[in-house]
Amino acid sequence: MIVVIQRASEASVKIDGKIKSQIGLGLMILVGIEEADTQEDISWLCNKIVNLRIFPDENGVMNKSLLEISGEILLISQFTLHASTKKGNRPSYIKAARPETAIPLYEALIASLELSIGKPIGTGEFGADMKVSLVNDGPVTILIDSKDRK
Repeated sequence: MIVVIQRASEASVKIDGKIKSQIGLGLMILVGIEEADTQEDISWLCNKIVNLRIFPDENGVMNKSLLEISGEILLISQFTLHASTKKGNRPSYIKAARPETAIPLYEALIASLELSIGKPIGTGEFGADMKVSLVNDGPVTILIDSKDRK
């Protein structure tokens, strides 16, 4: 599972011209799910996400976590994070999980994050054509691959 985490002062996702979800201060997260992902990847990533110390403390140092600032999350599924560009100019998405695998894992990640922060999170819609808006605060952008944890 790959996530692109962006510290946001605000973010939203529109589907068919209507806002599906929006957040204020928090994290906008793009997630790419692959066939080899499991609940173990979800648990590890969820813990990492909510405890990353990337929000400023009273001295302006990135020293506070999402939990400490009571921040929000906007989670968007994005299979293109698993694009392989090694051959040719047309990306291959062979590593990305098929919907029958990806959707239950995406839903499990949503539930895990909501449990961890104690409130609902914003989401996109799996497989939909989405328009994502973001004010990246910092900018702070972090890439985490759950397969690189060992």
